[in-house]
Amino acid sequence: MSVPTSTDENGLEHALIEDFGVRIGGAMGWPPMAGRAAGVLMLSESPLTLAQLQDALEASKGSVSETTRLLMVNGVVERFKEPGQRQFVFQWRPDAWIGCLQHQVEATTQLLTFARDAQQKGADLPAVQQRRLQDMADYYVFIAERLERLLSEYVERWEGQSRGED
Repeated sequence: MSVPTSTDENGLEHALIEDFGVRIGGAMGWPPMAGRAAGVLMLSESPLTLAQLQDALEASKGSVSETTRLLMVNGVVERFKEPGQRQFVFQWRPDAWIGCLQHQVEATTQLLTFARDAQQKGADLPAVQQRRLQDMADYYVFIAERLERLLSEYVERWEGQSRGED
C-alpha cells in the first residue's frame, strides 16, 4: 500500500491505515475499505485522485468510487477539482469531525421524523405497541436535542481553535 506522503518510515502509516480500517470502519459500521480510505486521506499531505486512491488501497475503481461516496455522505471527505485540472480529487475535510457530527444529527433527525410518523400511524394499535412507539419517539427526541447541542458546542470550539483561541 503506497500512501503518497513524505513520512512513511518503518510502516507506521501502513499500520495506522489498517487500524483505521478495523477500528473506525468497524465503529462507524463501514466496510474496512472505507476505514482504510479514511486513513489514507487523513494522512495524505495533499488531495488524491481516484487513481492514487486505487493504488494506495490496492482496490478497483468501482470499489474506491463507492467508498469515497460513503465518506462524503458521512461528512469527512470532500471531492473537488483543483484549478486548471480535469480530474476530481479527494481530501480529508479540514472540518471532518464537524461533518461527521452533522451527518449523525441528520440521520437521527430522520429517525425522529420516522418515529413520529409511526406514532401517528399506530394510534389505533394496542397500548403496549403504542408505548413502544412512544418510547422510540422519546429516545430520538432525547438524542437529537443533545446531538444538536453537541454540534453547536463543537463548532464553537473548533472555530475558536482555528482562530488560535485555545
